[in-house]
Amino acid sequence: MATNLSSTTFATSNNNKTEIETKTVPKSDMKVLFVSSGNLKNFDVAPFIKVQGDSLINENIEVDYFRVVGKGLKGYFSNVKRLKEHLKRNSYDLIHAHFTLSAWVAVLAKPNLPIVLSLMGTDAYGRVNKLSQNKPSLNYLTILSLLIQPFVKKIISKSPNIEQVVWQKGKSHLLPNGVNMEDLLPYENDFKKELNLSPEKKYVLFLGNPKDLRKNYKQLQTIKEQLAEKNIEVIAPYPISHNLISKYLNSVDALIMCSFQEGSPNVVKEAMACNCKGVFTDVGDVRYLVNNTKGYFICDFTPEDLFEKIIKVVSLEECAGRTRLFELGLSLPKVATKLKNIYLSVLR
Repeated sequence: MATNLSSTTFATSNNNKTEIETKTVPKSDMKVLFVSSGNLKNFDVAPFIKVQGDSLINENIEVDYFRVVGKGLKGYFSNVKRLKEHLKRNSYDLIHAHFTLSAWVAVLAKPNLPIVLSLMGTDAYGRVNKLSQNKPSLNYLTILSLLIQPFVKKIISKSPNIEQVVWQKGKSHLLPNGVNMEDLLPYENDFKKELNLSPEKKYVLFLGNPKDLRKNYKQLQTIKEQLAEKNIEVIAPYPISHNLISKYLNSVDALIMCSFQEGSPNVVKEAMACNCKGVFTDVGDVRYLVNNTKGYFICDFTPEDLFEKIIKVVSLEECAGRTRLFELGLSLPKVATKLKNIYLSVLR
């Protein structure tokens, strides 16, 4: 592991003479390589992974990113050679792979480094596209997640339902993604004018990809006309840049998350950070996150219940989501410290 200080030589010019000066400069505690998918259309690296990497800077950890380009088993494994070459050219203390297939790329590259795996959700329970699939089942991703565990040093799960796939319990850590509480804030004034939203209407926001069947946008679509009769409009602005998320969350009356299955959904925590009210299906750790917090309702998978809960939530005045996140210790700095401790336990 890297030491805290290093000596660096600088060449300086003084009265036409070149002097060699040695300065002591801070050095990172460790250098980590994030290995993750590079297949997103709008981002080089998934925003929540980049946010996690950036949060480690304050923990004196340097992070590099290796983007796995290609889909499916063949696409992922085509990156093994690239990763081998990258590791020959660069020095790291450990590899943190996000998603089981990314971890397999790292394992097959045979680095002389410890590997930490973050299970993302679909690698634990498969790709769920409808309610009838929302039950435990074996699929190739789950099998690969079971098989890889002897080859990694630590396994991080975002929520208890993901952790169920971890059979090597001594390696298991439950650690949801942290929330950037400095950038995601509740504001006194909204951004409706900037976002071309009418000040006369109420809005409910869907931030997922409407075309992704797992996000179950159809459930919300079913009641759009009923909501319109109550002067409530549904907006689904996907894709939007990450810096606009806070503005939307501060301008709408509620966030709707009606997915069939999730791990620890970042969008729910982002809404809570902005004190944006919400209605969510009971998936992943959502019930634990919101608990009895003012401003939130849990709905089932029927349009009738979703409609009823939306009507209730938009009429509420109070919301205590941000306070709840601090109670749970899910601010970025606290989660970054916990992640660093996991790394240190590996390196020891």
